[in-house]
Amino acid sequence: MNNANILKKSNVSIKTASKSDKKLKDETKSNKLLEQIISPITIIIIWEVLADFNLIDTRFFPAPSTIFHSFLSLLTSGILLNDLSISLYRIIGGFIVGAVPGLIIGLTMGLFPLIRNILDPLVAATYPIPKLALMPLIMIIFGLNDLEKIIVIAIGTFFIVLMNTAAGVINLDKIYMDVARNYGASKKDYYLTVALPGALPMIFTGLKLGMGMALLLIVAAEMNGASSGIGYRIWESYNIFDIPAMFVSFIIMSILGYIFTILLDLIERVIIPWKHS
Repeated sequence: MNNANILKKSNVSIKTASKSDKKLKDETKSNKLLEQIISPITIIIIWEVLADFNLIDTRFFPAPSTIFHSFLSLLTSGILLNDLSISLYRIIGGFIVGAVPGLIIGLTMGLFPLIRNILDPLVAATYPIPKLALMPLIMIIFGLNDLEKIIVIAIGTFFIVLMNTAAGVINLDKIYMDVARNYGASKKDYYLTVALPGALPMIFTGLKLGMGMALLLIVAAEMNGASSGIGYRIWESYNIFDIPAMFVSFIIMSILGYIFTILLDLIERVIIPWKHS
């Protein structure tokens, strides 16, 4: 009887502790979300107050309320949605075109020392070349169209994904390769069951950095030879000195960066849950 009571009390204690842990985690998430919301709101309020009292030059730093009115104007006219859709097409297209071959070649370089020795000098020599410096050559080859901008983004994304993927495979514990070899793994098995799963944390780091590079390059790519897009809108706003519209484009790019980061984090949690646990 005493043992049964003790067991019952233990189960109650475990359930209570589990509920307490869950409650604590929920409170931590709520506090984190609140902290993330407070900081930008505080900056906006301070910015608005400084602009209202003419403590900053509103010609160059218009009040957030003015920027919001410009945002509404661009949104209702359809200009903003058109620019956003075109830029997203170029960003996602360039990201995929650069990330996929970067992933495959990175896995190959990590798995096979001979391939790594052959390609390492080429990667080391070409990676430091500024991607924007290649734009004139890319324009001559592909013309002034969407493909040219996709290629610029793809080149920037390719190197980052490749290097992070290769580093992830190279840093794998040797025992995984030995086990695969002892079980007679084929080259396909090395790719899909050893290199790819083991390098996933570094691969996702490369994908996040690659997406950041894509957002940086799209603005510069659209400033030359484009008639639409977020980068084009920034340049056009500069030409007509429409600073509020320029700030709208800046904010849209920052929001895109935040959204893409969250999406990649969610995908990472699904594919490699052990990293976060």
